[in-house]
Amino acid sequence: MTSNAPLSDKGLRTADLVKSGAEQLNAIERADGIWESRGIGNSYLIITSEGDVLVNAGTLRDARRGKELFAKVSQNPIRHIILTQSHANQYGGLEIYKTPENEVIAHRIYLEDRIYGAALDTHYRRGSRRIFGGITGNASDLTPTQEVSPDVLIGDDGYAFDLGERRFEIIWTPGGETRSAVVLWLPRERIAIVGNLFGPLFGNHPNLNTMRGDKPRTALQFVDSVAKVRALNPELILTGHEDIRGAEHIQRELTKIIGSVQWVHDRTVEGMNEGKDLRSLMRDIRTPPELTLTEEYGKVAWNVRAIWHEYTGWFDPARGTTELYGVPPSSVAPALAELAGGAIPIAQRARAFVDEGRPLEALHLLDIALASEPASHKAREAKRDALLLLDQQTGGKNLWERMWIAAEIRDLDE
Repeated sequence: MTSNAPLSDKGLRTADLVKSGAEQLNAIERADGIWESRGIGNSYLIITSEGDVLVNAGTLRDARRGKELFAKVSQNPIRHIILTQSHANQYGGLEIYKTPENEVIAHRIYLEDRIYGAALDTHYRRGSRRIFGGITGNASDLTPTQEVSPDVLIGDDGYAFDLGERRFEIIWTPGGETRSAVVLWLPRERIAIVGNLFGPLFGNHPNLNTMRGDKPRTALQFVDSVAKVRALNPELILTGHEDIRGAEHIQRELTKIIGSVQWVHDRTVEGMNEGKDLRSLMRDIRTPPELTLTEEYGKVAWNVRAIWHEYTGWFDPARGTTELYGVPPSSVAPALAELAGGAIPIAQRARAFVDEGRPLEALHLLDIALASEPASHKAREAKRDALLLLDQQTGGKNLWERMWIAAEIRDLDE
């Protein structure tokens, strides 16, 4: 099975959307006077007779391009900049758009988010590079060269203002990707600009706790936040990457998203109360057909795990006493390998698992083999094939899963 062709992001919708702004030559008009600049996170310029409103600045690189695109459709000054959350694909390009005459508006928790984000910057960047490095390109021009602080911090009850002929209402949605997440509601037009409340894909399971290492978000707060958007009855939703149209379609899809995440939450809690272990719940909980969402960004099994940890913390009783201490399973790998006659017999048994179509069992064994003999060619070759088989079996459609497997193979090749 061994192949020298590396796994790529080809066919991953999220990757395509993230890269879709690279060749954009003109802003896209999504509604009357509402223009879109695409990027790692889309920015929206809302034109009024008294000046414009920008929703999200994008990354630094996206902002440099977006400012030029927006200049083609409006010469008005930007009066307000609204940040829908505290990730770099929303605030990274603030320095490009900020002037003494405009104001940056964010939720009060934005500053707290930025503080802990800065404290863990190296950790977060390492995790992001592993998954997104090949998709987003050079990280040096994604984040700001200077910090731009918000001028207006809004409270939990929201914030509203009028500009020209438009009404702007900002609503706190703490179930978004950060606790400072908000959506912008244009009541006269019935348009909701929601940033990454739903993640990058609409109708997809949310990723409640990404493997890059973000703070987890709670399932029930996500449900409540989506319910806030549903109650608005929008005719158009502009996300961080997509435009979703039609009031009936939107109501139907939002109801399905709410029902699906609530269902996964409730079944997880039931299983915990019944004394079932975490990995059993990850394997067994599946949404019914009428509540099934796509799993191209988040996955049901991962959200089961996120909900479990949200309520019980890091300790998994099923993993036993050693879970309480800093001695990892790899510490006994050399002893196990010695008992098995070395890494080669373990790699051979792992190869048999691969041949049987059981890549995860193979990977468990290969962790032992490679912890005892990291340079073992047979173990590394078997691991590569196990990873390729795993990608094949899972369908290769989930961005995090595909890019994690690709990174593991890259580590082997390097």
